[in-house]
Amino acid sequence: MGLNGNAEIFRKRREHLLRSIGEGAVAILPSAPIAVRSNDVEFVYRQDSDFYYLTGFVEAEAVAVFAPGHPEGEFTMFVLPRDKERETWTGRRAGIEGAMIDYGADKAYNIEEFERVIPRYLDKAERLHYPLGINEKMNEKVLRLVRHAQAMRPRTGSGASAILDPREIIHEARLHKEPDELELMRRAAAISAQAHQRAMREARGGMMEWEVEAIIDFTFRKNGAAGPSYPSIVASAGNAAVLHYITNDREMQTGDLLLIDAGCEYQFYASDVTRTFPVGAKFSPLQKSLYEIVLAAQMKAIEIIKPGVHFDAPHDAALRILVDGMRDLGLLRGSAEEIIAGALYRRYYMHRTSHWLGMDVHDVGVYRQGAQSRALEPGMVLTVEPGIYIAPNDEDAPESFRGIGIRIEDDVLVTPEGHEVITHATPKKVADLEALTAG
Repeated sequence: MGLNGNAEIFRKRREHLLRSIGEGAVAILPSAPIAVRSNDVEFVYRQDSDFYYLTGFVEAEAVAVFAPGHPEGEFTMFVLPRDKERETWTGRRAGIEGAMIDYGADKAYNIEEFERVIPRYLDKAERLHYPLGINEKMNEKVLRLVRHAQAMRPRTGSGASAILDPREIIHEARLHKEPDELELMRRAAAISAQAHQRAMREARGGMMEWEVEAIIDFTFRKNGAAGPSYPSIVASAGNAAVLHYITNDREMQTGDLLLIDAGCEYQFYASDVTRTFPVGAKFSPLQKSLYEIVLAAQMKAIEIIKPGVHFDAPHDAALRILVDGMRDLGLLRGSAEEIIAGALYRRYYMHRTSHWLGMDVHDVGVYRQGAQSRALEPGMVLTVEPGIYIAPNDEDAPESFRGIGIRIEDDVLVTPEGHEVITHATPKKVADLEALTAG
């Protein structure tokens, strides 16, 4: 329990938020609510990423308050108190003292005191920063308190007159990764590489997709990850043409292409890796032709990543190679310009090439600034994941192409000099894959 030597990192993040909201403002951030799986069984709890980013606190039913220059303290927490009887069932809590000693709060209170204590912060605040939409019960409490403060404003001359969203500030900070964050992401990538390589070696005809999923999940947990950072996609043959296929219940056949989109979460940081390979065999000539188009598109997209390049540029570079390759194989007809302008390629490539990556697999941060795609900066991490997907029932495609889905995805850090492929240890060249799959 506690911050394990990382207290200074969380303190600096809080100081940035305090400076950004400025004097006369208060920010209130609730923890993630508990989610019920069924009846009285809850999903495994995972803290809200923004809440963890600022506090390092992993328990539910907590609120963090940030108030620049407030006489009672700039960082206050409301938490569940220690309770010997309840802790017998659910484990030890930090409690009020732990929130201050272990997590650096200036003041801490029982969560039940929130509505009694928080007016001390709201009554004098000019602006309230609060993320509506995370926790409905907390929304009701905060809005009720704000309405009261506003009703008293004619008499007191103070009280918050505006509610702002603090996530714009927090998410811009999260978009630019700190060195300690990058080390956690590299570790997540290394664990994911082990899982993918083991899946490549062990996947064989006659196995069920869920058996491969179990291999991946086991490797994640064995190496200290919390588990998958998103539901693992283990899609063989035509299932690979379904972008978010997670049923994972087909019996694989030798020679099927198997698309695995799986990454682990390590200490709150995600990896996101996709590889496609033949089950227990080498690529067929057609499989290899399609695969090498996707690989060339991905490598070109990665190649151009560096500071100053716009976020859309890797997508545009990958798209041109995909379109040219599909034209050469007869999947698309017409000029490349016509196909791109008319979005005719979307029949076989229907998603974008990249998204941000960090604490969330589809991480926070805006993609556009004004009307323009934002420029990449050092410390940003994005995925690069082009693909080709041909549905089994696509009667416009040659029959031999139907039911083939291919995606290749890596996690790429923008560095001052260019880029670093964090997931480089997961094989993707044809010869390297076949050495594992057909060995």
